[in-house]
Amino acid sequence: MALLPWKRAAEIGGPQTATFEDLALPLLPSLYNVAMWLARNSADAEDLVQETFLKALRGFSGFEPGTNFKAWIFRILRNTYLTSRSGLAAMRTVALEEELEEHAVPESAIERQTPELNLMRLSDKASLEAAMEKLSAPLLEVILLCDVEEMKYREIASVLDVPLGTVMSRIARGRAALRGMLAANAPGEREARS
Repeated sequence: MALLPWKRAAEIGGPQTATFEDLALPLLPSLYNVAMWLARNSADAEDLVQETFLKALRGFSGFEPGTNFKAWIFRILRNTYLTSRSGLAAMRTVALEEELEEHAVPESAIERQTPELNLMRLSDKASLEAAMEKLSAPLLEVILLCDVEEMKYREIASVLDVPLGTVMSRIARGRAALRGMLAANAPGEREARS
């Protein structure tokens, strides 16, 4: 039985590979989110993502199918930021900070939608974002990639080009720093200091 020309071409060409658009476009919101935190300005974040897409598209022929595209493009984003006019190049090394005491923040036992609860949640979000802005760049990077973008530790190590142990250490120190800052700004803590 003779194959139709398009079926013959599909067999010769082998399985279809994903296009750049198929792989990159679903990651656009995540890339923009990380770029926004790094650049701290929406216009700069948009430029950073656009430049990342341009570099990734130009280098897509060198991407090995079957490897982790998400880690590959996030690494391009980070490297693009590091080499940009406001990059992290000078801040790549971080001194070890003193371990912060761990403060447990009690979680609400009852989930109800009330105006008061919504206001508290907005306040908590604003406090968290303010605390994140105070983190050093290397700690902020791992917190964003791990807790916001939900990347695995190995992916983060690949993106940042650091050992796995460094990733785990930075995540622990970043989370401890956030807990400390949030606890220091909690209403009970402020009243106790007054």
